[in-house]
Amino acid sequence: MTFFASDVEALKAFEKKYTVLTQEIAKVIIGQDEVVRDVIISIFSKGHALLLGVPGLAKTLLVNTIAQTLGLSYKRIQFTPDLMPSDIIGSEILTESREFKFIQGPVFSNIILADEINRTPPKTQSALLEAMQEQSVTVGRTSYFIEKPFFVLATQNPIEQEGTYPLPEAQLDRFMFNIVLDYPTFRQEIDIVKATTGLSKTKTEIVFTAEEILFFQDLIRKIPVPDNVFEYAVKLVAKTRPQTEMAHSITNEYLSWGAGPRASQYLVIGAKCHAAINGKFSPDIEDVKAVAHQILRHRLVRNYKAVAENIGMEHIISQLTKE
Repeated sequence: MTFFASDVEALKAFEKKYTVLTQEIAKVIIGQDEVVRDVIISIFSKGHALLLGVPGLAKTLLVNTIAQTLGLSYKRIQFTPDLMPSDIIGSEILTESREFKFIQGPVFSNIILADEINRTPPKTQSALLEAMQEQSVTVGRTSYFIEKPFFVLATQNPIEQEGTYPLPEAQLDRFMFNIVLDYPTFRQEIDIVKATTGLSKTKTEIVFTAEEILFFQDLIRKIPVPDNVFEYAVKLVAKTRPQTEMAHSITNEYLSWGAGPRASQYLVIGAKCHAAINGKFSPDIEDVKAVAHQILRHRLVRNYKAVAENIGMEHIISQLTKE
């Protein structure tokens, strides 16, 4: 771990290492620059991310590559209808000496890929709640702590909804970002096919250690924020709450539910990290806007009128951030 003379020097080093990190990831992941950026912001903001995308867009490869470049342990959990909470957090077994021993589940890792999280019942989905919020799990009367840093990336398939279970609102709110993964461009897809249909395999180098990640996570929290940025973030969230004093007209017309205070917190923290990776020592309103869609899109609930008139969530959030 390198020691820095000041926080300013440390932030400059973070910006440089972020650039190197994205270059290493780009060796394997072609395109999806914004997705990579948002996942990295989530990690260094001590948040979790929900990734929405159709099958075959390299979600698993993305998480695996990021784990390798960050020098972190990585586990993938395939969520299925018969998955039990003990399959995630672990369970106690009776040993030959007639004593109970706890066997850790896959949640005891630095990075967790919860693949197709909406394919398992809410009881099993909720097994992740304590781990995501408290970074610990409780079995019986004993709590077991998960080694930091800890990051959950859950995926959902938006086109195949048969046999799925909606995520509980409490669990949705635990995710800092909802990241939409789109199809690659025509040229990017050609590059992907060229890179993946031969024998050569690209190796990536470790850019951050676990100790450095923890250091920079704390450094992000220390970044000062002007009062006008605090006010903008809180006002933006307040405008999403229908039939309240600060509600926007589009909110009253098309939303049945708005975002809670955790959205305001994430807007500020996300803006701090977005500013840091862009070489700024303090966030401004543009940094808040840069993370607004990812933070708000899974916290707002459209009403029947919005659905009937085909008013999308992205349009609503764009109107809220425009003014």
